[in-house]
Amino acid sequence: MKYIADEHGYYGEFGGAFVPEMLYPNVKELQSKYIGLIHEESFKKEFDQLLKDYAGRPTPLFLAERLSEKHSAKIYLKREDLCHTGAHKINNTIGQILLAQRLGKKRIIAETGAGQHGVATATVCALKGLECIVYMGEKDIERQAPNVARMKMLGATVIPATSGSKTLKDATNEAIRDWINHPNDSHYIIGSVVGPHPYPDMVARFQSVISKEIREQLLEKTGNELPDYVFACVGGGSNAAGAFYHFLDESSVKLVAVEAAGEGITTGKTAATTQLGVTGILHGSKSLVMQTEDGQVVEPHSISAGLDYPGIGPMHAHLFKTGRGIFLSATDDEAVEAAFELAKLEGIIPALEPAHALFALNKIKYKKEDIVVLNLSGRGDKDLSTYMKHL
Repeated sequence: MKYIADEHGYYGEFGGAFVPEMLYPNVKELQSKYIGLIHEESFKKEFDQLLKDYAGRPTPLFLAERLSEKHSAKIYLKREDLCHTGAHKINNTIGQILLAQRLGKKRIIAETGAGQHGVATATVCALKGLECIVYMGEKDIERQAPNVARMKMLGATVIPATSGSKTLKDATNEAIRDWINHPNDSHYIIGSVVGPHPYPDMVARFQSVISKEIREQLLEKTGNELPDYVFACVGGGSNAAGAFYHFLDESSVKLVAVEAAGEGITTGKTAATTQLGVTGILHGSKSLVMQTEDGQVVEPHSISAGLDYPGIGPMHAHLFKTGRGIFLSATDDEAVEAAFELAKLEGIIPALEPAHALFALNKIKYKKEDIVVLNLSGRGDKDLSTYMKHL
C-alpha cells in the first residue's frame, strides 16, 4: 500500500516524529512496540471482543432511500453514530487503552474538541480502572456541555485550555505539555490521525475496522465490495482514515474528504486546511498547516468543534498532494442545512461534523448505478444546542 506510513512514519513527504527531547523515550517505545503488540493473539482477541460486545460493532450500513432518490444514486450511510458513546472515536480508544495497559501505564491523557473523543477515552478508562485527564478548549466546553457532563460522570477530570482560540489546537498543546511533565506513568491517547509517528498510523489501523466492515457489508448487499465513492468529513481525519483505509489501493473507488469551510474559505474564519495550508510542523508531525508567512499557526474556525483544527493528518495531506483523494469543503450554514435535511428525509440527526460530508454530496454528479458510502461518524445529540438556534 503506497498510501500508508513507511517505517519512519512518513506518507510521502508528510509525517515523521518531531518531539521534545523529554518525550523521545515515550514515542520511541511506542514506535518500537505498537506493531508487535497489536498483532499479538491476546490483543486481537480482546480488541475484537470489546468492539463487538462493548462498542456494538459491526455498525449497520444503511441504504438511505429518500436521500438516494434526491441524488439519483444509491447512498449508504455507515452508521458510526450507533457506536457506544455516539461516534467512531470508541474504536481507537479501545485499541489504545489495551496498548497502554500492556505498556504498564496507569494514567491516561487525552485532548478533545467535539467532546466525543474525550467521552470515548473517559469510557475506556472507567472500563479499565485507569485515571483519566481530558484537556478541552474553554470555548468547546461551552458549546459541547452534554459531553463535558458525560466525561465527568465517567470519572474523568476535564481541564479547560484557556490560551489561543480556546479550541482543539490549544487542548492538544496542553495535553502534550502534561505528557512532557509525566513521561513515565502516562499514555497520551491522541484521538485523530495527527501527532508524531506512530499515532497517525496507529489510529488509522484501529479505525480501519470501518472500511473492513463496509467492504463486507457491501458485498452482502450488492454483490460487490467496492463502492464508487466513499465520503467522510476531515478535521484531523480519523473517521476518514478509517473509512478510506481498505480502499486506498482500489483506484476505482473515489475517496472524498470534506473539510470545514467555516464562514467561507476567503473569510479568515475557516478550517479548510488543504485549500489554505502549507507544509509545516504541528503537534509533532509534518503536514499541511494553516499558518502565516512567518510560521505562526492561524486560528481555525468551524461551527463543528471536531473540525476546528488548523492542520490535517499526514495521510490526508499525502492523499491531497498525490491526487488520490478528492478534497471538498462545506460552510457552517451548509452543514446545518444538510443536518436538517437528513433529519427530515431519513429520521437521523447527524453530528455537525459528518453534516459537512452530507452537504458535499451535492457537489458531485452521479450516475444512476453509482454506489456511494458516507461515513456518518457521529450522532447529533451533542449539537442540539446549536441546531436549536436554527429551528
